[in-house]
Formats: sequence, C-alpha cells, structure tokens
Amino acid sequence: MSSEIDSSTLLSRASQLIDLARKAGADAADAVVVRSRSQSVSVRLGKVEGTESSESDDFSLRVFIGQRVASVSANPGFDLQALAERAVAMAKVSPEDPFACLADEANLSRSYPDLQLLDTTEVSSEMLREAGLAAEAAALAVKGVTNSSGAGASAGMGGLVLATSHGFEGSYMASRFGHSVSVIAGEGTGMERDYDFDSRLYYAELDDPSEIGRRAGERVIKRVNPRQVPTGKDVTVIFDPRVARGFVGHIAGAINGASVARKSSFLRDRMGQQVLKSGLSITDDPLIVRGPSSRPFDGEGVSGERLVMIEDGVLKHWFLSTSTARELGLETNGRGVRGGTAVSPSSTNLALEPGDISPEDLIRSVGNGFYVTELIGHGVNMITGEYSRGATGFWIENGELTFPVSEVTIASNLKEMFMRLTPANDIDRKFGVAAPTFAIEGMTLAGR
Repeated sequence: MSSEIDSSTLLSRASQLIDLARKAGADAADAVVVRSRSQSVSVRLGKVEGTESSESDDFSLRVFIGQRVASVSANPGFDLQALAERAVAMAKVSPEDPFACLADEANLSRSYPDLQLLDTTEVSSEMLREAGLAAEAAALAVKGVTNSSGAGASAGMGGLVLATSHGFEGSYMASRFGHSVSVIAGEGTGMERDYDFDSRLYYAELDDPSEIGRRAGERVIKRVNPRQVPTGKDVTVIFDPRVARGFVGHIAGAINGASVARKSSFLRDRMGQQVLKSGLSITDDPLIVRGPSSRPFDGEGVSGERLVMIEDGVLKHWFLSTSTARELGLETNGRGVRGGTAVSPSSTNLALEPGDISPEDLIRSVGNGFYVTELIGHGVNMITGEYSRGATGFWIENGELTFPVSEVTIASNLKEMFMRLTPANDIDRKFGVAAPTFAIEGMTLAGR
C-alpha cells in the first residue's frame, strides 16, 4: 500500500518532463499524473458474477509557446524526451489560443492542509464479495421482493500529481469505498426496480451492507402497482434527496464559467441578480476535512476556498479555472479540473443549504402534489432553461404519501423552478453534491 501511495517517483518524472520540454523550446509547461487504483466484485442471486481490478498512472504534458499550446498523454514507461519533443513540435503548429496559460504564480498554493482524504484500510476481494452477498440477501429477504438485478462492493483510491514550470509541485490521494444493490418486485409487466447504495472515503463509515439491502427492498415494494394521475398545470412537486442532488447539478452547470464563456448557460447574464428565492444559498467548499470531493489544490495548483456561489438568492460567483477566468476578464477561484489533457472548471463539495422545515412537514404543507423518487431522460436545455423529464414517485394526498405513480412527465423552466424552490432541513453531506428534500410549486404534470 505504501508504495502505491508514495508519489515521489512520479513527481520526479513529471519535473523531468517539464525540464525536457523547456529544453526543447517550450516557454512554459505543466505535467500531471492522474492516479487510479480500484477493485470491485459484483454478485447476483448468491453467486459472484465478476471481479475486477485496475490501476493506472496516466501522464499528460501541456506545453506553451507564446499563445500556442499543445498537450500529449502517455502511460508509464514512455520515453520522456521523445514525449517532450513531440509536444513542443505540436505546439509550434497549433493555432494561437489567447486564453491558454498556466495559473498565475501568485495564485499557486504554497502550503495546504491535510484534508484526511486517504483511508489505507486494506479491503480484500473476499471482503467485497461478502459485502455484496450480504446486501443482496437482505434485500431478497424483504417480503415482496421477487428478483435481484445484482449487488456489488468496491474499493479504490485516486489522486493527482502535478508539477509546473513556474515552481509548483504537489500530490494527493483520496480513497473511495462503496456498497450497492438493485432488486425487483412484482412479476411480468408489473415489475418494478429500485436500488440503494452508499459511498464513503473511509471504509469504517460505510453503511452496513445488510442495511443497504433492507432499504432497497423496502423501496421497491412500495413501487408495485403504480398508477397514472391526471394532467395538471399547477402541481407542487417534491424532490426526494436522491433526485434533488441531480437537480442541484443543473444549477452547477448553469453557473460554470465555461458555459458562460460559450454562452450556453441560461444564467450567463444574471451575475449579481436574484436567481433563487430569497433566503436560499448554494455553497462550494474544496477544503472540508474528509469531504467527498475535497482537494488541497485544483488541477492547476491553485488552492480554492469556500465560496457562497449563490447567497440569499443572489448569484455571486462562477466556477472558474485560469483560462476560463481570463476569457471572462476575471481571476480563477481554484475550480480547475484536469480532464485528459484539458483544464475546465467544476464544483467541489457543492451544497444547496437546507431550510428550517422537516421533510414530513413540507409534504404536509403541500396538501396534494407529487413526490418524485426517480427521473428519466435528459430533457433539460441549459441554454433556455426548458425542463421536461419523465418521473416516477408517489402521489401526495391530504399531506400524505399515498399510491405509487409512474409514466408521467414533469415540466417547467429552470429559471422559474429556482425561484419557487423551498428546501427542507434533511441535507446529507456525504455526497459531492448535497441537497435536502425540496418542493417546487407551479410545475406542469403530464399524465393520463
């Protein structure tokens, strides 16, 4: 384990790569190694269906010659000099990019906290197998569950090694463990499927696999014999936290600086304006100790800080990397992420901050409405904000969840949905995108 965690050799190779690129004619360069180690076991109906194990250290070199930039990638064992010379040759014939650059030296992280992202617990394939079997067995033991779609368990770690020509060197690793199960209730055309899972940085903090299985079984039997409901044009829809997290992802996409620069966000002209209901805030914090998406520095060597992206309903920040910030005439806020050979902005530990009302009281306050547990399709236009998704869940009648509902569509515009959103107080921050249960008034529901 210690040899897998130690990044000193990779950092040395990255630094050598930069030196060779400079000697070959690059004005500036950075080299990154994206590290990955993983193992997983999948089971179905009491038998192992698959065991997988992988590890990789993927090198990328980015070189700059004036305003020209080129990037190349390679696996371990490559010839450092040949790769550096190839990258420089590519840069010389590349078109100019007025915004491509390294992070300003003044913005580089010189020290950073220990965020406790790595759990070195050794997890064997046998432990993963037993966890998957326990989750499935507990789900199948729930009365009404008729079949299994499979269960699984995984363990792994990943991280980043980064060196730049203007003096940054750093690395970090983060672990990740997971349990999951998916089961079926009902027969024939009346079959319904549901699932449950847990994912944590620390193995000891994972929910017990039997508990995960029980929850999955109880969820699926509630979905049997769903109905359609009549079409309505002024329906209050409550989003279960599982789908609420995805909805907050739409907000993150709309305030991503890259989307703003491309003019592909419906919020591109709304900086400093109210985009959520007063009192609501969205935060992003890369420095949470043991946070699921924490990082001591971003993909360019810049250390971010906690930002209130939307404060009291007012849009305050975009997610920015250096090049995106330059394009918008701004400064990076340490949200650059390496994706292959490119750097683009992204969120870290993103949260729609909770309200004061319990989810039970929120449901009671609705009277009649629709509680969504799963969304289907990709009917979201991030340029216009138009929103239309297939949905399943439960009908709310007299403030109580009643019968299951399927084969309906919910629709509105994200601009209006943001302004009509009321959050409950049940946020779970163990995911990189966190959101409580919330209600949105005035949506269209297309049913029978």
